[in-house]
Amino acid sequence: MAAKAPEKITKPKDRDFLNHLETYLAKRDGVDKLLKISRYATKIILASSLIPESRSIIPRLKSFESSVGVSRKAFRLGKFVQDINALRSSRWDSNHELVLLLIAYGGEGLYYFVEQFIWLTKSGLIDAKHSKWLQKISAWAELVGYVGSVSLKVRDLRKLNDEERCVASTIEISVSRGLACDGDDEKMKMIKEKKTLKVLSILQDLADGLMTVADIRDGKGVLSAPNVISSAGLFSAIVSTHKNWISC
Repeated sequence: MAAKAPEKITKPKDRDFLNHLETYLAKRDGVDKLLKISRYATKIILASSLIPESRSIIPRLKSFESSVGVSRKAFRLGKFVQDINALRSSRWDSNHELVLLLIAYGGEGLYYFVEQFIWLTKSGLIDAKHSKWLQKISAWAELVGYVGSVSLKVRDLRKLNDEERCVASTIEISVSRGLACDGDDEKMKMIKEKKTLKVLSILQDLADGLMTVADIRDGKGVLSAPNVISSAGLFSAIVSTHKNWISC
């Protein structure tokens, strides 16, 4: 029997940078993550000793950081709908996976839903006395969502590892038989790229989860130190920006 010709995988052509940038900035997540970078970079500056406390720029930086935080909440209006749709379109092989999906998308969806009301309190439309318990609900829902999200991503990472071993075995057999394996080499490269993004995504969720725990604990504890939280926030923002840039 004749050997099957290797499947060719074509890469998309590189897009013009400005067109790519326009597409990126047209997405709400694109602008939101740039604001997140700005906010946590400012937090790192404020938490460090780079600028003396006596300098007049300190109050302006604090005002900027606070304003960006409120602005980011406006980008969450209606965002809970994407979690509803993601849950509706999900597929699961067991009740365990269904529970993880409900935890991940349910927690995140509730977080985004409550964040709308927190934005309204920050904007002055709703009485500020409701702000504290709304923030507690939001933080706990966000933490629950991260637990489910990390669990699902670890599951996906295991599947990618299995797929990688399978392709590696195919390549080994092809080499031993003297057959071309260009298509399999390209598949292996794509799997490795997916694994890298998945690991970064897990680390991002852990960083965001650390900030959420700090919110729940009202900033108490060693891991809630301003430098630690600011660094975690900046790392999360950079990873999100990278993922969004690639996806668009």
